[in-house]
Formats: sequence, structure tokens, C-alpha cells
Amino acid sequence: MLALLDNKYQIDLSKPIDISIPLTNTDENPIAWYIEKPVIEPVIFGDWIGKVSEGKSSTNFNNIFFNPHGHGTHTECLGHITNDFYSINQSLKQFFFFAKLITIEPDKIGDDYVITKEHISTSLNVTIEALIIRTLPNQKEKKSRKYSNTNPPYLSEEAAVFIRESEIQHLLIDLPSVDKEHDEGKLLAHKAFWNVKDTVNLNSDARLNATITEMIYVPDEIEDGDYILNLQIASFENDASPSKPILYKI
Repeated sequence: MLALLDNKYQIDLSKPIDISIPLTNTDENPIAWYIEKPVIEPVIFGDWIGKVSEGKSSTNFNNIFFNPHGHGTHTECLGHITNDFYSINQSLKQFFFFAKLITIEPDKIGDDYVITKEHISTSLNVTIEALIIRTLPNQKEKKSRKYSNTNPPYLSEEAAVFIRESEIQHLLIDLPSVDKEHDEGKLLAHKAFWNVKDTVNLNSDARLNATITEMIYVPDEIEDGDYILNLQIASFENDASPSKPILYKI
């Protein structure tokens, strides 16, 4: 099925490119931020077990315990770092965007690997609404990696400022965070992207509708370039939600 956008762009809706990582209760699930793997298990009431294969239920009826920030692909709003509550479900109200996928090999700076402003500025030549960053090396192990205490690559503050000043509303990245793992709570890239100057008394020009999506995975066979992004979230009234970003070739 073809869809026409702005009377000049066509996308084939029958060929979605899913760049999310599914959530499972196995050791294959990626984990960040020092937590355990998700729990997916049937409800139990006395002798009754909500699992058809156990022979005591006509339906499968599971509880799920997970953390959106640490257990897979998720989309967050500025409520992730503010004193007052802001919900991703209220912040993200549009779901289709013109997007660009770029691939970056972070620079080694001291003991860190950093995505710099120069990486971003040399890759952008058109006006877009969403930026998708794939980092090198791009091993498939990203889909099951245990990130805690590994000091993953991150985005410099200057790069985040440049992305904000380029009027990019939605940033997607294949890392557990845009910020350094152990950064003394500074969260420089988060604050720069959302233009949050004070997390307690929020400034009036903070970017309430901008989002960050972390822990995506973009396979090597997906070429850099322009796409339509469909950014799907679950309707959680929370600062973040598990999400399913889908790309369509233009």
C-alpha cells in the first residue's frame, strides 16, 4: 500500500523497517542502569494459574514488570529530568516525521567515546524533524547487551545544543542514554536538547514536545539517508514509555 505525503513523497506502508528492540523475560533482553531483567509471569490465584499450558486457565493472563529506561527501546520527554511531572503521553501528539538516519563512529576522548558536534554538523544538510543516530561498531549484540558499568558512548553537550538549534524535535539513538553513564547527575546532553535550564523552576522556552528515544537498533543493511519515521508509544502517563519506532523509505 502506497501513501502520499505532501503531494510529492510516497512511502510503501507494506514495507516497515522496525528499529525497536523487543522486551522479553529472557537473558537476551538488553539491560541498563543496574536492574535485573524484566519479569513476565502468569497471574496466580490460589490453585488457578493464568496460563493455558498449565491446564487451569482458558486464557494466558500475564503480569509484566519492567523499567522503560533500562529494559529496551523507549521514548522519553523532559519529565525524565524535571521536578514537576510531565508525561510522554501528553508530550507526543504527532507520530509521523521526516527523519534522517546517520552513522557515526564516536571519537575516543580520554577513557570515553563521544559523539561530537562535528559528527552531527557534517552529516546534516536538510531540514528534518527527527534525527536517528546509529553508532559504530554496530554489533548485533546491542540487542542483548548488559550496559551497566560499561561506560557506553554518549553525546556531547555541544552536539545536543547543535541538534536543538537545528530545530530537530525528536532524537533517536542506539545507546542506553544520550549522557555519560557516571556523570554526577549533570545530564548535560538531556538538558541541552530539551533546553532545560532549571529542573525545578522550568524555563518558559523548554521544549515540552521534544522527545529522546534510546536503545534502538538499526541493522547494517539499512542505509543512511532520508526516511519517514512513525514513532509509536504505549499510552503510559509517565515520563517515558516503551516505544516502537518504524521507518519507511521515501
